[in-house]
Amino acid sequence: MSVRIRILLLVVVLAAIGATAWWISGRYETKDSLVLYGNVDLRQADLPFNASERVTEVLVQEGDHVKVGQVMARLDPTRMEPQVAKAEADVAAEQQVVNRLHAGSRPEEVSQGRANVLSAQADSANAQRQYDRLIELSRSSAGRAVSKQDIDSAKAALDVAQAKLAVNRKALDLQVAGPRKEDIAQAEAQLRSDQAQLALLRRQLADMELKAPIDGVVRSRLVEPGEMASPQKAAFTLAITDPKWVRAYVSEPDLGAVREGLTASVTTDAFPSRPFSGWVGFISPMAEFTPKTVQTEELRSSLVYEIRVFVKDPGDQLRLGMPATVHLSRTTDPNASTRSAAAAAQ
Repeated sequence: MSVRIRILLLVVVLAAIGATAWWISGRYETKDSLVLYGNVDLRQADLPFNASERVTEVLVQEGDHVKVGQVMARLDPTRMEPQVAKAEADVAAEQQVVNRLHAGSRPEEVSQGRANVLSAQADSANAQRQYDRLIELSRSSAGRAVSKQDIDSAKAALDVAQAKLAVNRKALDLQVAGPRKEDIAQAEAQLRSDQAQLALLRRQLADMELKAPIDGVVRSRLVEPGEMASPQKAAFTLAITDPKWVRAYVSEPDLGAVREGLTASVTTDAFPSRPFSGWVGFISPMAEFTPKTVQTEELRSSLVYEIRVFVKDPGDQLRLGMPATVHLSRTTDPNASTRSAAAAAQ
């Protein structure tokens, strides 16, 4: 056998060995893992003030990490503070009115009413005696000792005294009974109205401070001290660092191997030796054409399904739009259902 034939046979054998190894490797990779390509994605929030006023302080810069409840900027509160103070005084005054109505009449007022009744009774009794004497004197003298005018005056004085007695008795009854329940209900309703107005003004005063609604990173600072803020104009753009996910696309033949909660490993060009652990948290129910920004080996016109692979990134190293490679494990994951529920909640 010539040297040329031996070399040719050796090349054929090596090619066969290489093809067999490639086929075996391909079968193993297809069986145990699935490689997808996508980009890091996260949520963003535009944060406007909830009031229209002049900005006095801006306390954060682009790139600053903020915690939930942290004050990011303030507006001028000098217009709101006097309104809050007036509303607090109105509530305090109306509260005293309600307290007075619930307490009813003071014992001293009831005692005064009884004294007025006794005085009116004495006046009525005296007027009655005076009238009776004049009537008796007129009868005994056949009308000559007393004029009719004197009798009429005595009768009028008696009527006035009896009327005053009736008025004082009714006044005493009212003092003993206390305020009407309708008056108490009206005062309580007015108090609730004043309290609601105070709560609104306090909320508006609190809105003079713009606080972070969630942990995140300031991506854009859009206001400066001296500017006029409004609810229609965002003051900051906040990047929410948790959760983060990789938006990737899987072809229809591989869709059966992907399920929510499936374990994933994510790598990036920036951190090639540091994989990030993750899991599949969302699978689109609808097919779509492959986006042009997705770098896959399939044709651009092929139909794919969007998936979201949520990533654990406690060090906040993954950035929005960063290209990423997703390795999905095809093995059964005992925590798949738990992670799927957590991703759905987020």
